[in-house]
Amino acid sequence: METKQPRRSAMPVLNRVLRYMLHSYWPLFLLVICCILASAVATVVAATFPQTLVDDYITPMLNGQLDDFSGLWAQLRRLIAIMAVGVVAGFAYNRIMVTIGQGTMRRLRNDLFHKMESLPIKYFDTHAHGDIMSVYTNDVDTLRQLMSQSIPQIINSTITMAATLVTMLLLNPFLTIISLITAAIMLTVTSNFSKLSGKYYVQQQKNLGIVDGFIEEMLDGQKVVKVFCHEEAAKADFRQINEALRQSAGLANRYANLLMPINANIGWLSYAFVAIVGAILGINGLAGVTLGTVITFVGLNKSFTQPITQVSMQINFVVTAAAGASRVFDLMDQEPEKDEGYVELVDVRENADGTMSEASERTNVWAWKHPHKADGTITYTKLEGGVVFDGVDFGYDENKLVLHDISLWAKPGQKIAFVGATGAGKTTITNLINRFYDIADGKIRYDGININKIKKPDLRRSLGIVLQDTHLFTGTVMENIRYGRLDATDEECMAAATLANADGFIRRLPDGYNTMLTGDGANLSQGQRQLLAIARAAVADPPVLILDEATSSIDTRTEKLVQDGMDALMTGRTTFVIAHRLSTVRNADCIMVMDQGRIIERGTHDELIEKKGKYYQLYTGNFAEEPA
Repeated sequence: METKQPRRSAMPVLNRVLRYMLHSYWPLFLLVICCILASAVATVVAATFPQTLVDDYITPMLNGQLDDFSGLWAQLRRLIAIMAVGVVAGFAYNRIMVTIGQGTMRRLRNDLFHKMESLPIKYFDTHAHGDIMSVYTNDVDTLRQLMSQSIPQIINSTITMAATLVTMLLLNPFLTIISLITAAIMLTVTSNFSKLSGKYYVQQQKNLGIVDGFIEEMLDGQKVVKVFCHEEAAKADFRQINEALRQSAGLANRYANLLMPINANIGWLSYAFVAIVGAILGINGLAGVTLGTVITFVGLNKSFTQPITQVSMQINFVVTAAAGASRVFDLMDQEPEKDEGYVELVDVRENADGTMSEASERTNVWAWKHPHKADGTITYTKLEGGVVFDGVDFGYDENKLVLHDISLWAKPGQKIAFVGATGAGKTTITNLINRFYDIADGKIRYDGININKIKKPDLRRSLGIVLQDTHLFTGTVMENIRYGRLDATDEECMAAATLANADGFIRRLPDGYNTMLTGDGANLSQGQRQLLAIARAAVADPPVLILDEATSSIDTRTEKLVQDGMDALMTGRTTFVIAHRLSTVRNADCIMVMDQGRIIERGTHDELIEKKGKYYQLYTGNFAEEPA
């Protein structure tokens, strides 16, 4: 279930985007500002040129007072030069903003991925994976238009309006008041329509994430959909969430798309009104208005109101970007996985006197480096794989425990098996050993050290895990095996595959160990994928193994071969095995029988059979004696 995120207001989010952009590109952004200033000045100069043309040249020429046009040609050359600078500046800042925008988006995605890798497993258990992917694609992409076009357009419009306003005030304050009234009306309309469309753009981005999450879920479960003939129901569900997306997107774009034509028409009304009032003043010789003043002022009025219209065209991009950025920063502001550990796993060399010293190279002998804060000393405890649970309680929800008073011990080299009905808490126990989740009460000790004191990466590096659901990555078979230990040689990877009895089928693949795997190993059978997962754990060569239904997807004929390899792999290692096939755990040193989050029986296979309790019922399939 997805946790609800608080809604962020637009301005702080957009300010954060701007700061993010300036972090790496502030020198380029200063250059953009300079280019925008040059472009705005060129626009204002071009708008004021008609007054010079009419009052200084055309009117005197009509009155027969001017017969030398050299000054006009000089003014035209000056205008052409200024306009050329404006065109070059406009091209330059738009080109630079593309570089800034794409670079900022790259940094955002990098930071998002780094953040995602630091999040706890709980986050991924409570958020749809498709929705998280939508943050990387749809939500980050909303910032592209904002940074490459909307931000420079808004800055350009603001500077142009400011320069035009100063010019109009110098030219004629009375006519300027008319333009200011019109601009105030346009800004009011823009503000109101932005509020109306903003909430729907936020809902649109949320619904887009829901659609992506549903599609990702259906793709992953396509076989199940077809097996249970769920196609029509899936179509109906998709139509429902897609309709919600259509409605929110339609409402958002309805208000945003109405804004531009409304402002444009108000701007034209202002243009006409200024022209009429200016003409009346000019004809009657009032307020010092000349024909050139009127012509120039209507041009300036258009230059003053048009930026508001242009900004209103960007509102939908700005609001969409604010909604997308809000989701991006929601992910980036998630609390990372906490790790207060200080005990490290290091390579050591055993000295003749029985002590250990830290080694800089790989020795295949590990120890826990334990700095003691009280006296400043450092001790080394050899990594052997002893694990103790002491009165452990745990709940995924702090108000609802799923494990109750779990106490067990596994001496180095022992094989501990967990059996019980689905949902009894078997996998949960193994998730606590590697600290995917932290316990509510009690203690877990690893080689006598509280695991809360051990750094999580070091703790997990000492564990080899084969999960029930295997995951293979895009790459060769060799690379997937080497995922268990990145510095493993090809020979070590092949030896691990041989130990897991995977070498035979690998060599029958088209390119052997160099066969490319894609789509989570879709070109392999489920059993073959499981064998590669076992080989991956084998190459890691850890002192502790966790096998969560590691042979569940392997047929009975292959199971004997795999079991022999597993027995060889488990030799000398502390092993926790979760199994529904009870035949695979008969040789366990201790079998824990779990029921509703409690250990109700423990002992060897023979001891539990003799008790004729829950384990006996599970093993024989005889539930007749089970109380109602």
